[in-house]
Amino acid sequence: MTGPEHYREAERLIRTADRSYNDAEFALAEAQIHATLALAAATASAGRMNTAAVKAWDQVTGRTS
Repeated sequence: MTGPEHYREAERLIRTADRSYNDAEFALAEAQIHATLALAAATASAGRMNTAAVKAWDQVTGRTS
């Protein structure tokens, strides 16, 4: 899974937790893991990303380049 994919999954799980109170604790814990992995991927590749990687991050975060 790429950094942007982890980011997208974290956001999806947070939305799931908002809709389903019974599974909220598990979904939020899983979202935290994906968010941490996304941050690690972004940090590890900072300054070394090619154009496609930058576009993937821009797309997933809603930032336009």
